[in-house]
Amino acid sequence: MFDPRDPAFLADPYPAFAALRAEGEVHQHDGLGIAITVSHAASAAVLRHRGLGRIWTDAQPLERFASFNLLHRNSLLENEPPAHTRLRRVIAGEFGRGHVQRLRPMVAELAESMVDALAAKIAADGSADLLEHLAQPLPVAVIAELLGVPTSDGPQLVTWSNAIVKMYEYGLSEEGRDAAEQAAADFVAYLRDVVAGAPSGIVRDLTASELTPDEVVATAVLLLMAGHEATVNVIGNGVTALLTHRSEWERLRSDPTLLDSAVEELIRFDAPLQLFERTATEDVDIAGHRVAKGTKIGALLGAAARDPKVFDAPDTLDVGRSPNPHLGFGMGIHYCVGAPLARVEIAAALTALTKRLPELRLAAEPERRPEFVIRGLRTLPVTA
Repeated sequence: MFDPRDPAFLADPYPAFAALRAEGEVHQHDGLGIAITVSHAASAAVLRHRGLGRIWTDAQPLERFASFNLLHRNSLLENEPPAHTRLRRVIAGEFGRGHVQRLRPMVAELAESMVDALAAKIAADGSADLLEHLAQPLPVAVIAELLGVPTSDGPQLVTWSNAIVKMYEYGLSEEGRDAAEQAAADFVAYLRDVVAGAPSGIVRDLTASELTPDEVVATAVLLLMAGHEATVNVIGNGVTALLTHRSEWERLRSDPTLLDSAVEELIRFDAPLQLFERTATEDVDIAGHRVAKGTKIGALLGAAARDPKVFDAPDTLDVGRSPNPHLGFGMGIHYCVGAPLARVEIAAALTALTKRLPELRLAAEPERRPEFVIRGLRTLPVTA
């Protein structure tokens, strides 16, 4: 069984997933303390089954994690119907496909200006960090604009988000847990100030809705965090994949009609979210494995994305792959509400990069974040 802290596993977890999948669809992982699904069918069943839910359990002790628990107790992601239905109804319209498509010119302009800055940095210094100049600031700038918070606060929002999501990892140190709570407290205080002022954008709409004050804050923080973490890691992981599979970079660069399929393939090929947990609200059977009421099971999305029963040559990067039924944005009622926006952002980044920096290549080995659940990079040095 894989060790989620092993640097070799983190560098490339997919051979370990393939070995498990060859043995069966569901496995008990004693290190994680839960069962995990490694096939596409079993993972999809976990995401769809109405007997499996996102049942939030407060981090303990309560007095130590007051802000972290407030954000999650009132979160769309951590609730089931009817609370989930009410929360999702309020924000779904803001991220509908038609509304998001109208944002394309704004997102494209942001991406182009950031890639121009990346190109200037490469010209001046010989190389630059693509995460710093494009992958991180782009989704933060977009969601900050939509929420109505200053884009200049973006770096601070990223710092808080990165600290909070470490709580989703296994075996986090006590120092890391304290940092997550402090970031949550700072984020809550920041959003309360935004709400108390003259809010604009989505924050204004949330404040005027049926949501409670705590739900407004939790929803805004979720949108900022989710709007950043998924997109930055798809861009980082995806550009790395393209630059290490040069023929696919050239293929995309020479044929822009492959853009939409390339976006889906990058989400599939190196999934930004590797594991999504659910808790049984009744006894459930997943691929012959009994999940007792009150226990958890995790859909291993990274393994599902490489299932040869669903994807031809699953370990091959294919920017023209179609169909591509990956589970990168989830399924069922917890399907990512921001998926249409994430796709627009990823497409804008790829378009700007292939047009402005067609000879882009790695300047050094990217540095990977030492976490398993949220899969991403710390640095992505590039040159041209």
